[in-house]
Formats: sequence, C-alpha cells, structure tokens
Amino acid sequence: MLDQPLPAEQCTQEDVSSEDEDEEMPEDTEDLDHYEMKEEEPAEGKKPEDDGIGKENLAILEKIKKNQRQDYLNGAVSGSVQATDRLMKELRDIYRSQSFKGGNYAVELVNDSLYDWNVKLLKVDQDSALHNDLQILKEKEGADFILLNFSFKDNFPFDPPFVRVVSPVLSGGYVLGGGAICMELLTKQGWSSAYSIESVIMQISATLVKGKARVQFGANKSQYSLTRAQQSYKSLVQIHEKNGWYTPPKEDG
Repeated sequence: MLDQPLPAEQCTQEDVSSEDEDEEMPEDTEDLDHYEMKEEEPAEGKKPEDDGIGKENLAILEKIKKNQRQDYLNGAVSGSVQATDRLMKELRDIYRSQSFKGGNYAVELVNDSLYDWNVKLLKVDQDSALHNDLQILKEKEGADFILLNFSFKDNFPFDPPFVRVVSPVLSGGYVLGGGAICMELLTKQGWSSAYSIESVIMQISATLVKGKARVQFGANKSQYSLTRAQQSYKSLVQIHEKNGWYTPPKEDG
C-alpha cells in the first residue's frame, strides 16, 4: 500500500504557453511555471503528466497555477520554488493514485493554498474498533471520517509536514494533546525527502489502527487546536531526542 517502507517507530501514549516559447525552453519547464508567464495550454493539448487525472482535479491544478502567476505579478509569491514544485508533483501523484480514486482518502486545499491541506481518512481497517466508532459517529453527527491537517513549510521536502488530527477527538492511536501525532517519521529525525505524501497518509491511517485509536464521543472538540498540537509536538521531539524512540514488538505490528 505504501510507496516505500516507512519507519515503524512510535512513542508510548504517555509521551507527549505558446509554441515558440515551448521551443525555446526545455521540455521540463514546470519548475518555473509560477515565474515564467506562459500562454494557457489549449484545452485539447493535455500534457502527459496529466494522464490519469480527472477533469475536476485537473481544474484544481490549473487554478493553482493561475494563482501562482497572479501572485508573481502582484509581487506576493508565497513559498519557495522547490517546495511549490514538489507539492504540485505530490498533488498530481495523489490525483492519479488508485488509493485516492478508490475513496480511501480525500484531499482539499485550505483557501486554495498549496501549503495547507485538509486530508480526510475515509476508510480504515474494517475489522478495527475505530471503524466501528466511525460508523456510530456517522449516525450521531453525519461524519464518518478522520480529518487531518497537513501544513507544509518553504523547506519542504527536506523537513516533514506538520500533521495533526482536527476531528474527531481520539484516544489512543499515538494521538497526543491538541491532536498532534507521535510518529518518528513526522520529525526531522525520522523524515526522508523521498517519502511521498500518499505513503505518509496511509502510514498514519495504519498507525491509528495499530495504536487502537477510539473516538471519544461527547468530548470537548475545542481541545484540538493548532497551538496545543504544536506544543505537544515540540515536547515529544525534545523527549525523544534525549531518550530515543520506542519500537513496538513485531507481534504488535
């Protein structure tokens, strides 16, 4: 399921364009899309890199490109060239992936920002207590998914995204105060720039199940916030930099 193996270490729960321009430029000009002002591609001129992507998602990618061009014209370019290019690639890969098309998860850009993603985990292991909890949650609140937020910085992919659970409130599953997630691969120590975002999404889903996450029905939803999650994340990083990471026994998965 994963694009590549990812670290299994976790902590214990107590741890806190015009044709002329195309001829003059190299074929791989996507990296400069948000700096080079190019004429729009003809609608029928679908690029090979867009193969396998649905029309709705292609429209999202095109909207991002237009926003980047407008930001450039306004002198308000956000992020970095490197991070933007990599995130565009990650989004394309997700849009064409079978796991995404199969409804295992969904991705929405917050305020059309390439650097702020909401990810809905729509399917977890059907044999898990978490799956059963999500079915009950659907009956109670009309939502049967786990909402994650991925925040990316200018130095992505060399630093990991900051990931937190937004809703519902969970116990277990290596979810800490504020919704922070205790996984080594989400820290500088365990992160690799080779990891794909889809593989990270699927690893988080598996980790929640392995950690026996349960929905806390009736819990105060305000306890999950960005500020609290950042504080918990900072604390767990400090603890594990000093003490190392706990590796579960093989029989625990």
